[in-house]
Amino acid sequence: MAPLNSESHKKEQSAPRIQVTDGALIPAKGDKSSLLTWRITFFGAIGLIAFLAIFYPDPYLKILKFVPDGILITFEVTILAIICATFIGLLAGLGQISRVPALNRITTIYIEVIRGIPLLVQLFYIYYALGRFFHLQGMAAAVIAMAVCYGAYMGEIFRAGIQSIPKGQMEAAIALGLTRGQALRKVILPQTIKVILPAIGNEFIALLKDSSLVSVLAISDLLRRGREFASTTFLYFEAYSLIALIYLVLTLFLSRLVGMMEERMTIDGK
Repeated sequence: MAPLNSESHKKEQSAPRIQVTDGALIPAKGDKSSLLTWRITFFGAIGLIAFLAIFYPDPYLKILKFVPDGILITFEVTILAIICATFIGLLAGLGQISRVPALNRITTIYIEVIRGIPLLVQLFYIYYALGRFFHLQGMAAAVIAMAVCYGAYMGEIFRAGIQSIPKGQMEAAIALGLTRGQALRKVILPQTIKVILPAIGNEFIALLKDSSLVSVLAISDLLRRGREFASTTFLYFEAYSLIALIYLVLTLFLSRLVGMMEERMTIDGK
């Protein structure tokens, strides 16, 4: 096969890349199409829940009264896990760009190992396998497992975000008398946050959905509360249909919240 000439090679490099995430659509204010789609889906889901609760109170209204504490537990697990995962991801991202070979190797191995193991397996491992030595409670095990798992993905996000900042920024900061650490903290990281916010938002939304897995650890989250209602009434279709709609409303709400945060940061950055 003949080698690519320079013109075709440039075209190949400039070809658009397809990016697929497991998070919900994050609607931007300027994108009328995505915002319209979001509004139709979000308010349609809320309207359907209200319709079912008003016209079919038995069992849908009963389900709505049964699951609020599960929603709070779901948010508690998600928020605690995303905070810890962001901290772990920052350390992992910095480790990957570190000039210390040992630290670089350790963080890279951590990311590759964790990303190669399903989250459900990690939940079981931390709760049951490591439970022999640390006696972790269900909530603690769930938060640790999800933070460790998503911390690996966050590490890649932070690494890519930091490396996307032009090297001249670091060189200029050092020329002004800042140390490498000060330049990273005061110059590079603030710019990185703006770059990676959409990706972090997607991970937050994906983590909310994956929080349903913690129900296997006997944590009374939204899914487990719906399963408890279904197991006592045998109304599986009704219970799981409403649980699915509630999850849809939550993820869409968070996606819009992330979009608003991104817009605010863009405005403040101008």
